[in-house]
Amino acid sequence: MKAYINKIETFGLSDGPGIRTVIFFQGCKLRCKFCHNPESWNTSLKGNYTVDEVFNKIMRCKPYFGDNGGVTFSGGEPLLHKDFLIELCKKLKKENVHIALDTAGIANGNYKELLDLVDLVLLDVKAIDKYSFKDITNTDNFNKYLEFIKELNESNKDIWIRQVIIPGINDNKEYIKNLKKFINKNIKNVKKIEFLPFHTMAFSKYNDLGINNPYKDIEAMDKEKCLELEKYYNEI
Repeated sequence: MKAYINKIETFGLSDGPGIRTVIFFQGCKLRCKFCHNPESWNTSLKGNYTVDEVFNKIMRCKPYFGDNGGVTFSGGEPLLHKDFLIELCKKLKKENVHIALDTAGIANGNYKELLDLVDLVLLDVKAIDKYSFKDITNTDNFNKYLEFIKELNESNKDIWIRQVIIPGINDNKEYIKNLKKFINKNIKNVKKIEFLPFHTMAFSKYNDLGINNPYKDIEAMDKEKCLELEKYYNEI
C-alpha cells in the first residue's frame, strides 16, 4: 500500500504538543480561500511512500519526541488516506508513539477504526454554518463535516480546535461569540482553542501554480488582534 506524501517536517513545534514529526499527505477535496498549501490539493498523484517507509522515518525521530511529542498527520486531508493511516497507526501504537490527526473532517465517512488509534485530533473549523462553509471552501460538504464531528464525539478523543482568523471576514467579536456557541453545542472534549492568524506567505504558491487567489487583496492578520480575539473567546 502506498500514499503520496507531499512533505515531511521534522522537529515541528506548532502541530500538536511537544516536538513532532509532521507528515503532510497529498490531496484535498476542499478549495478553501485561505488555504496555505494549494500545492497539496491534487488527488491524482500516485503514491510515493509505503507504510513501512513512513514508519521508519517517524521512528528515526522518536528519540527527540520526549515525554509529550510524537507524530502529526496533516495535509492536504489525511483522511483521504484512511486505510494507509490505519495500517501505519497500528504499527506506531506498538511503539507507544503519540499520534495526532490534523483534519478538516471531509472524506468518505466511517472513521471509527482510525479514530480509535489516534490520541489527539486537531480539528479545523472552516465555518460554522452551511452558507459560509460553501463560500469559504467552495464545496457543499458542511453536513459531512457535522457527520465527522459526531463520530469524533463518539470516539471520546481529546480535541484541539483550530480557527484561521481573516481580516474583514471573521475577525470580529460577533463571529467569535457565534463560534463559541457552535463549539459548545456540537463538539465535545475540547482541550484547547488555537486562533491562527491569516498570512500571505503562500501567495507566491498561487502565482507559481497558476491558481486564482481569492484573498490576494487581503493583508496578513494582525497577530496582536488575533490574540485579543482568542482572549475574548476564553472570557465570554
